[in-house]
Amino acid sequence: SQQGCDPFAQTQRSKLQHRRARINQQINKEMRMRAGAENLFRATSNHKVKETVALELSYVNSNLQLLKEELEELNSSMDVYQNDSESISVPMIPLGLKETKELDLLAPLKDFISEHYGEEGVLFEKEIKEFMELRQAMRTPSRNEAGLELLMEYYNQLYFLDSRFFPPTKTLGVFFHWYDSLTGVPSHQRALAFEKGSVLFNLGALHTQIGARQDRASLPGLNQAIDAFQKAAGAFNYLKENFSNAPSLDMSAASLTMLVRLMVAQVQECVFEKMTLLRAQNDFLSRLQLAQEAARVEDVYSMVHQTMSQPHVKDYVPFSWTTMVHVKSEHFKAISHYFAAIALCDCAAPSDAELLEQEKAFLQFHVTMPEGPSLSVLLQDPEERRKLGKAHLKKAIMKHEEAMRIHGLCKILRKMDILQEVLSFAHKRSLSKYSEIDHEEDFFETGEAPDIHPKTHQKPEIKSPNFSQVKVTDLFHRLGPLSVFSAKNKWYPARRVHLMRGENGFGFTLRGDSPVLIAGVIPGGCAAEAGLKEGDYIISVNGKDCKWSKHAEVVQLLKSTGKEGVDIGVITLQGSECPKAADRKAAVMSSGSGMLKSDKENSRKSLMNSKSASTLLVWSKKSKRSKKSTYSGVPFTAVGDNEAMY
Repeated sequence: SQQGCDPFAQTQRSKLQHRRARINQQINKEMRMRAGAENLFRATSNHKVKETVALELSYVNSNLQLLKEELEELNSSMDVYQNDSESISVPMIPLGLKETKELDLLAPLKDFISEHYGEEGVLFEKEIKEFMELRQAMRTPSRNEAGLELLMEYYNQLYFLDSRFFPPTKTLGVFFHWYDSLTGVPSHQRALAFEKGSVLFNLGALHTQIGARQDRASLPGLNQAIDAFQKAAGAFNYLKENFSNAPSLDMSAASLTMLVRLMVAQVQECVFEKMTLLRAQNDFLSRLQLAQEAARVEDVYSMVHQTMSQPHVKDYVPFSWTTMVHVKSEHFKAISHYFAAIALCDCAAPSDAELLEQEKAFLQFHVTMPEGPSLSVLLQDPEERRKLGKAHLKKAIMKHEEAMRIHGLCKILRKMDILQEVLSFAHKRSLSKYSEIDHEEDFFETGEAPDIHPKTHQKPEIKSPNFSQVKVTDLFHRLGPLSVFSAKNKWYPARRVHLMRGENGFGFTLRGDSPVLIAGVIPGGCAAEAGLKEGDYIISVNGKDCKWSKHAEVVQLLKSTGKEGVDIGVITLQGSECPKAADRKAAVMSSGSGMLKSDKENSRKSLMNSKSASTLLVWSKKSKRSKKSTYSGVPFTAVGDNEAMY
C-alpha cells in the first residue's frame, strides 16, 4: 500500500468524518423535504393543507436546527487532534480534511488516449490504475511527514494529468466531487483546478492537525508546532492567490483570509509559549518583554475575531471557533497586564547603571503614558511601582473574568476541561498577586492602567508549499515528450513512409531531440519523393519507437539501414504555424476552466523533472527559436543548434 496513507486506522478522525457525512446526508434530505413543503405551501389555496404543511415545515426546521448543532459539535472536536501529554497547553484549532468521492477514470482516459493520441487505450490501463490508486491513497493521508508527501505527490501528478488529458477548450467530462471541510456540503466541478485546490486545502488542513497534536511543553514540540502552523498558513494563502471561483465556501477568498489569519495567530501564541519556556531569568526587562509578547498575541487574535465576525464568514465558522478566538484575545490581554504588574512589583528598583536601559524599555512599553510622576521617579520609587502594578492587576482580573464569561457562553467549549483549567489558573494567579500587594490602608483610587504596546521578537512567516521537494515522474511518460504529445496539441494521424537512401543521403535536415524534427526537405531528394515534409516529427524508425530518442540515436538508426531502405513513422502537428498572440492568450486563459485564474502555479512551477522542461509552455512563453533556423513553420522550443543534413 501507499506510504503516508492510513486507510485502516479507523481513528476517531475517520469516524468523525463518517458521522459528518451522515449528518450532511440527513441535512440534505431535510432540505429537500423543506423545499418540497415550501412549494406545496405556496401552491395550495386549501386552508387545511396549508396548516398541515406549516406544521410539517416547523418540524423540518427544528430538525435542521438540531442537525446543524450536532454538526457544529463535531466540527469543534478539537480534542481528537490534541496531544496526550500531561502538561497543560491551551488547545489549538485544527481543520478537518475535505472528503471526496471515488473517481473512476479508466474509461474516460482510455477513450481520450485512443481518440487524441491514436494509441490503444487498453495498453495504458496499468498507468491509469496506478493514478487511481494514488488518488485513493491521498484521501486518507497519515498525520505525519509521509502523509504530507503523499498529498504533494498527488498534487504534482495532477500537473501531468492536466497537460496530457485536459485540452484548453473542453473538459474530460468527469466531475470532481468534494465536501466542504466545515459544513460537509458537497460541491462538484469538471475543472481540474477544483481537484488541485481541494488537495492544496487538505495539505493546509493536515499541517493544522500536525501542529495541534505537538507537545508544546517542550521546545522541540513548540518549534514543530510553529513550523506546522506557518506551513498551513502558506498553503491557504497559496490557494487564495492562485485559485478563484471555488464552488465551496471553505475555499472562498473570505474563508481563506480568515484561515490564514487564524494560523498566524496560532503561530504567535506558540512564540509566546516559547518565550515563557526559554525565559529562565526573572528580571524586569524580560518580564516587560513577555507582557509585550502577550499583547501581540491578543492583537492577532482580536483581528481573527473581527475577520470571523464579518458577514460572509460569520454564519459559516463554527460558533466554538469564534468563541475560542474571542476567549484567547481576552485571556492574552489579561496575561499582558499580569506580566506588567509582576515586572513592577516583583523586581527591585534599578541601580543607577540599570536606570537608563530600563527607562528606554519602559518608554516604549505602554500605548499611552501612565499618569503620575516621571519615568525615572516611577521606576525608582517602590510605592509608585506598586500603585501602577495594582492598576495593571485590576485590569488583568477584569479581562480574566471576561474571558471566563465568554467561555461559559459556548456549550462546546464548556466541555473542554483543559481550556477551563488554563483560564481559572491564570485568574487565580492574578487574584492572589493582587491580594498580596493590596494594603488595607490603601486610600488611593486605583487608576486605569494603559494598555501594553504589542511587540514580538519572532514574526510569524507564511511558508508557501515547496512542491519541488517531492519528485514525481510522469505516469504517462510512454505517450511521448510533453512538448509535442500534450492535450493542447493536435496532430494528423501518423504516417508510415518507406525511404530509400540516395547518393546524397536521404535528402533532409534533422534537428533537436525527443522527438527529432525534420527541419528541411531538399526538393527532388529521396525524402521529398517519399512524401516527407518539413515540420514532421520522427516517432519511429523500422518499428522502433523514437518519441523519446536523442538526435544521435535516430541518426544512428537511419545510418545503419542498407539497400532495402528504411520505414519511418512521422506525425505533423496541426496548425503548425506559430499561434497568433490572441490565440496564445486564449489558450492561457482557457475558457472551460471554471475555477482557474489561469492557474498561475502551473506556469510558475513548470515541469519538475521532465527531459523537456523548457518545451512545456510553448504558448504561454514566447518560444525561444534557434537563431540559425531558417524554417519558421513550427514552434521549435527544445531546439539545439545540432541541425545537420542527412
